[in-house]
Amino acid sequence: MKLRAVRGMNDILPDEIRRWHRVESAFRRVAELYGYEEVRTPLIEDTSLFVRQIGETTDVVEKEMYSFERHGDRLTVRPEGTAGAARAFVEHGTFAKEPITRWYYLGPMFRGERPAKGRYRQFFQCGCELYGDPGPVSDAEMIDLQVRFLRELGIRDVAVHVNSLGSGDTRARYREALLTHFSPRRDALSEDSQRRLEKNPLRILDSKDPRDHAAAEGAPTILDVLSEEDRAHFDGVKRALDALGITYVVDPKLVRGLDYYTRTLFELKATSADLGAQSTLSGGGRYDDMVEGLGGPKVPAIGFAMGIERLLVAMAEGEAPAKPKPIFIAVLTDAGLAPSLRLASALRARGALVEVDSRDARLKAKLRRADAVGARICVLAGESELERNVFAVKDLAAHAQDEIPVPGADQVLFDRWQSTEGAA
Repeated sequence: MKLRAVRGMNDILPDEIRRWHRVESAFRRVAELYGYEEVRTPLIEDTSLFVRQIGETTDVVEKEMYSFERHGDRLTVRPEGTAGAARAFVEHGTFAKEPITRWYYLGPMFRGERPAKGRYRQFFQCGCELYGDPGPVSDAEMIDLQVRFLRELGIRDVAVHVNSLGSGDTRARYREALLTHFSPRRDALSEDSQRRLEKNPLRILDSKDPRDHAAAEGAPTILDVLSEEDRAHFDGVKRALDALGITYVVDPKLVRGLDYYTRTLFELKATSADLGAQSTLSGGGRYDDMVEGLGGPKVPAIGFAMGIERLLVAMAEGEAPAKPKPIFIAVLTDAGLAPSLRLASALRARGALVEVDSRDARLKAKLRRADAVGARICVLAGESELERNVFAVKDLAAHAQDEIPVPGADQVLFDRWQSTEGAA
């Protein structure tokens, strides 16, 4: 039997990982410009965390979570990052240590959905969570962070969609308005939406089923029923976005697929990249009730997440950093092994990338390897050289060769390496 990776869970090989590193380092850099610090939470959480916070009637909880029981515990491999971060925020009493907390994270998530372009069963997300600031400016600045990060990656053709879900009794009023609209159309809805109609009719607006799209035509929008306070908050978000110079679209149909959201919602959509049926690169919003729901005090919060695989699709292929070029040391005799290893160690201590080839192979094979890894500097540790206490050094690009003394060779080679493409 030939073993393969589980469907929808992919290997990431060295030729690909450099583009991943570019995304991850750019995200860290931009997030930290806005005052965020990294947090790492477990891959596995208590199942009830996601059921309570994401919502029992969501597709994530009903169809997509990888859950299991072990030693009497009901556990789930995390399908998203927000609930775990909020649980950590409450468990460690972070709310009592500082008035505003900004966290970011990067890591794998797991959902048992049908794999598609840029969308997998094990997928990677980067995201931010902000606790303690209820104001609309923080919402707009979080959107600004995402726009800036995408520009860092060369992704500029992006549309920002914003909406408000309101809070408190706004949701209750909107639920009744949706019930009034959808109840006469129950038979036209998909089976899932018929089941969800009484529990959470808002989920129908997030359905991908064409039958539900048709039934939703003419449905009231939540903007029709916002309270004065919620409307003032949403107006504040729009004013701050205007001040930041961010073009946006008010999208009353934007609801997203998780139940914990309140007030501001946003999605950033690619307008030119080939992302298949769904163009969303990033999404998030406010979840002002989650911390209290997890046993903490009333603390407002807002967050977002981006799928790294989808960012890689949207990035130009040429955006990967250049492959580092090592100093290549070819060991040509047993007596050359010890001085070669000492040289490699000294070079690495200075910060140079070094590959030592100690195989029992001919010089021609070792030079082919040096060429394959992109080395320009090739050090030959042969018997005749070491008898004279020198290394032979080939410049593979210039087709030149000279000799340098073994004492102090690390400094000479490091200076040469820094002056070549390998230092880029």
